[in-house]
Amino acid sequence: MDRHKIEGSSNIAEVGYDYDNLTLEIKFHNGKIYQYWPITETGYNQLRTAPSVGSYFAKNIRSNSQINVKKVDPLQSDN
Repeated sequence: MDRHKIEGSSNIAEVGYDYDNLTLEIKFHNGKIYQYWPITETGYNQLRTAPSVGSYFAKNIRSNSQINVKKVDPLQSDN
């Protein structure tokens, strides 16, 4: 999955999105990569354009019990 760099976030380094599977992938500055689903395309766009990507993520994704999460092995990641 292609990811895009996030400028100005103290926690999130890159984000990517799989439109077919409604999956958001986040690479954190600590090197860990996680996938979150289902995330709508609208939700992904709101995350990328939020004034604070980290705050949007914490409030709307991480704390949402209806969103699944999986840790990704960085060695198996596309980037």
